[in-house]
Amino acid sequence: MTRVYNFSAGPSALPTAVLERARDELLDWHGTGMSIMEMSHRSKDYVAIAERAESDLRELLSIPAGYKVLFLQGGASAQFAAIPMNLLRDKTTVAYVNTGIWSKKAIAEAKKYARVQIAASGEPNNFCAIPPRAAWTVDADAAYLHYTSNETIGGVEFQDIPDAGGLPLVSDMSSNILSRPLDVGRFGLVYAGAQKNMGPAGIAVVILREDLIGEPMAATPSILDYRQQADNGSMLNTPPTYPWYLLGLVLEWLKEQGGLAAIEAVNVRKSAKLYAAIDRSPFYSNPVDPACRSRMNVPFRIANTELEKTFLAEARAAGLVNLEGHRSVGGFRASIYNAMPEAGVDSLIGFMGEFERKYG
Repeated sequence: MTRVYNFSAGPSALPTAVLERARDELLDWHGTGMSIMEMSHRSKDYVAIAERAESDLRELLSIPAGYKVLFLQGGASAQFAAIPMNLLRDKTTVAYVNTGIWSKKAIAEAKKYARVQIAASGEPNNFCAIPPRAAWTVDADAAYLHYTSNETIGGVEFQDIPDAGGLPLVSDMSSNILSRPLDVGRFGLVYAGAQKNMGPAGIAVVILREDLIGEPMAATPSILDYRQQADNGSMLNTPPTYPWYLLGLVLEWLKEQGGLAAIEAVNVRKSAKLYAAIDRSPFYSNPVDPACRSRMNVPFRIANTELEKTFLAEARAAGLVNLEGHRSVGGFRASIYNAMPEAGVDSLIGFMGEFERKYG
C-alpha cells in the first residue's frame, strides 16, 4: 500500500501514527476483547478514554478554570444555531464579522433567532482581506461578537485575537484550532468541527465560559442546550464514541510533537515555503492579502485556466491528491493542517516547479 499526500480541506488527513495505533487497537482495545466501536459509552473503560481526551485538550490549550469542554454531535454547523439559542438571553441583537463563506453560513443561521449586526465585512474586497479592527462597528448591546478565525475556502485567517469591546467573544475555529497556542481566556466560547485539524468527521468541540451556560431560548432542543450537555458530561445521548476516541489519539500525538508551540513552528515553515513558491512565480498566484493569509488553507491559481485539469491529473499521478479548489471559487487549494508532513509540502512545491517548466 502506498499512502498519498492528502491535501483535502475536510475530512482531512490524520497523522499516520494515529491511524496505525487505531488499526492496532481496532479489534481488541487493551485486552478487553472488543473494539471501541462496540463499547458502551457508560462503561468505566470508555469514560476513562473520554476524560483523558478532555484532560489532554485542556493541557494543550491551557484552558483556564471556569470553562466547560463539550464533545458534541452535528459538527460546527449545529453550533451556528446552538450559539444564539444559548447566548442570546434577554438580548435581541448579535454581532458578526463576515469574512467568507463559513461566516455567511453562521450569519444565516443566527438570523433565524436574532437581529444580526454585521460589524465588519470583507465582501467589498472579495473576501481577500480582513477589515482592520478600527473600522469595525460593534453594537455595544449585542449578546456577543462572532468571527470565523480561518476561512477554509477563501484562505483568510486572523493572525491575532480581535478586541471584543467588552462583549463575549465567540469564534468558529474549525480549521485552525490546535495549530498554534491560543489564549482561551479571552473568549466566551470557542467551537470547532474536528474533521479538519483534530480528528475525524462526526464530532465537534465547544469550549465555553461557565457564566454563559444556562438560560437558553425556550424552544432550544435538549441536545443543543449547553447546560444539559455540561451536566451530563456530553453524554445526554449516545455520543460519537469512535470519533471521540480518535480525537483523543490526535491530542496524544500533538503532545508527542512537543505541543502547540512546536506544531506552530512547523506550520509556519510549511506555509511560508508554499507561499514563497507561489509568489516568486509568474505562473501561480494567490489573491489573499499577505497580512491575513491562512497557514492552513492555501488557495492558488494558474494563469492559463485551461491547464487546471492537466495540473490535477498529473498531481494525482504524483501522489498529491485533493488539490481542487472549492466548487464555489474554483482554482486549487492546498490544505496543510497539522497532520500534513513538511515532506508533503516539499513534494507539492517540487511538482509545481516541474509543472511550470513543462507548461509555463
